[in-house]
Amino acid sequence: MTEQFDARATEDEVARLDRRRFLKTGAAGALLLGTVSLSAGLSGCATTPAGQLSAVDTRMDASYRFRFLTRDDIQLFEALLPAIVGPALTEQPQARRQAIATTIERIDAGIAQFGPANQRELRRLFDLLNFGVTRVTVARVWSSWPKVTTAEADAFLQRWRTSGIGLFNNGYIALTKISNVAFFGAPEHWHLSGYPGPPNWAMAALPQFKTA
Repeated sequence: MTEQFDARATEDEVARLDRRRFLKTGAAGALLLGTVSLSAGLSGCATTPAGQLSAVDTRMDASYRFRFLTRDDIQLFEALLPAIVGPALTEQPQARRQAIATTIERIDAGIAQFGPANQRELRRLFDLLNFGVTRVTVARVWSSWPKVTTAEADAFLQRWRTSGIGLFNNGYIALTKISNVAFFGAPEHWHLSGYPGPPNWAMAALPQFKTA
């Protein structure tokens, strides 16, 4: 299982990651990301947020409206989250799908609160991974993300984690940070890191947090 975060993290903590840049790219890295993002747009790749998904798509809460992630991004995280979160995900199929879907919604909600600079960096990173040519040549992932196994996703993450190229290292950090904060920050997952939740006296003094 890749890098985990204190379970006390909340959705707001995803937004607070905006205080530092996710991808500290040099000139070459910035040029690559910019070129890929432009190419992805010209090739017809999805570049607009997924919006409110059809109620037919039972993976997601039909009432939630995506403000940053595209449908391609959603498929990317559906493939990566089982490798990032690892055994913390339940094996029960329906509950597993629901946990992944809820985490992706939290990722979107957090990124939507980022500043423009970090949003641009993440958009270019996601385009790099979603654009077929660079997914194969740079990420070395041969299948489209919906067909990628957890083992293949984990192998990709480990390649980027141990790469000698800073762009890939920082891409790995960005993907795992936002995923872990979104997953372990959910109250229903606090126990996985041994966090018992807020003390009773605090909940009694601040009852508004019961429905926050």
